[in-house]
Amino acid sequence: MEKLIPFVAEQWILISALISCLLLLSFHESRRAGKSITPQQMVILINQQGAVVVDLRDKAEYTKGHILDSVNVPFAKLDKELEDLGDKEKPIVLVCKLGQHATAAGKKLGAKGYTQVHRLKGGISEWQAMQMPLVK
Repeated sequence: MEKLIPFVAEQWILISALISCLLLLSFHESRRAGKSITPQQMVILINQQGAVVVDLRDKAEYTKGHILDSVNVPFAKLDKELEDLGDKEKPIVLVCKLGQHATAAGKKLGAKGYTQVHRLKGGISEWQAMQMPLVK
C-alpha cells in the first residue's frame, strides 16, 4: 500500500488514461442500451412522437397495474417477440420493475436495428413514486 501513492504519482499519465478508458467504456455501454429517461420525458416522447411503451414485466405484474397503451412483452419472451414491435425507426420506451431488465432488453433491440430505444429510469417503481397513473 505504501508503494501505491508513489506509483500513482510517477505514472499519473497511465492512471489518467486507464480512468478515461473506463469512463468511456461505461458511457458507451449505457448508450448502447438506450437513453435513460425520466417519467416526464417519457410522457413528452409519447405525446409528441407516438412512442411505443414496452412493459417487460411478467403478465401477473402487468395486470396489477401498467402504463396506458403499453404493450406487455415479458423479458423472458422478448427474443421471440422482437419483430412484433413494429417500425424500427419509431421511439420505443422499455419499462420494467426497477430498470434492470430494460438495459439488457435495450441492448437486444439495438442489436436488431431499433434506432430510438429509451429506458424508463427507475422502472415502474419510479413511475409510481412520481404518482403517475396506472391502468388496472
